[in-house]
Amino acid sequence: MTEQQHPVRWGIIGTANIARAVFLPGLREAGADATAVAGRDLARAEEFAGANKIERAVQGYQRLIDDPVIDALYIPLPNSLHAEWTIRALEAGKPVLCEKPLCGTVPDTERVLDAARRTGTLLWEAFSFPFHPQLERIKALVADGAIGELMEIKSNFHFLLRNPANIRLSAALEGGALLDVGCYPVRLAQEFFGPSPASAWARSTWGGEDVDVDTWGVLDYPAGRRLMLSSGFGRGYDTFTTLEGTGGQIRVTNPFHPGPGDADGYELVAAGAQPRRFAAADELSFTPLLRHINAVIRGEQEPKALAVDTSLPLARALRDLAESARRQIVTGAS
Repeated sequence: MTEQQHPVRWGIIGTANIARAVFLPGLREAGADATAVAGRDLARAEEFAGANKIERAVQGYQRLIDDPVIDALYIPLPNSLHAEWTIRALEAGKPVLCEKPLCGTVPDTERVLDAARRTGTLLWEAFSFPFHPQLERIKALVADGAIGELMEIKSNFHFLLRNPANIRLSAALEGGALLDVGCYPVRLAQEFFGPSPASAWARSTWGGEDVDVDTWGVLDYPAGRRLMLSSGFGRGYDTFTTLEGTGGQIRVTNPFHPGPGDADGYELVAAGAQPRRFAAADELSFTPLLRHINAVIRGEQEPKALAVDTSLPLARALRDLAESARRQIVTGAS
């Protein structure tokens, strides 16, 4: 390889489990290098690097940001730290893939997106499913009228959280079910209904350190369309989603992190026809996203689904849902 053709060299800011479980397998399948990981504690970073076959460990996030060898950065820090370290990376001219949500609040989201526009540095929010062939195929079915006019999306994202010390249960770290997993159905609805719901309603159950541990709600969109979402930390893994139209349904077992391990894929149930089942995904959930980012960095593709185009409407919808849920506590409304 020439210098211009070397694999994109990624740095990871933090030692979060999602980097090990999801990002790194997708990165390697996409043909890029896990060059360095940074931690506040060098020993922990070295342990993470050794266990996950990362070339080297670095002490301190800024040191990794400033490393001239690194081409791009992945930021899987707690939500409350996303704004500071994403802005620092953008100002250093390093393309960033920041874990979802981009930030836990609308003002922080606006600050980060302002930095992306000001610096011209590329920024993506780590929703991988909009890049995955499974969603492309489902969108094609909807566009072709396979279920008539799509009117409603019912979407779950639940998993069982057992550790009471998990950062998702900390309000100070901007945890909670809505920000952690409820954001996925909202982002999915954005793909089909557009970025701006007309109204939001939600209810929550509270726990941990004053966070929602279970949130369910509705986003209304123009022309009578709606998203009905359910998210939480209190039951087994469930991402089942149904796209419901005037002439049928598409039932998806795992729309958010599809991969070779999914047994069921998705099913088309249309009026007057036999149900049709489509094969499960044939590559890891993060692979198409990372393949795209790598190609953009190499100058081979134009960027798509950048955070500057998608993240602010999502942040506003999440805020509206959260505020609605809080109002139910204050007013006691049912």
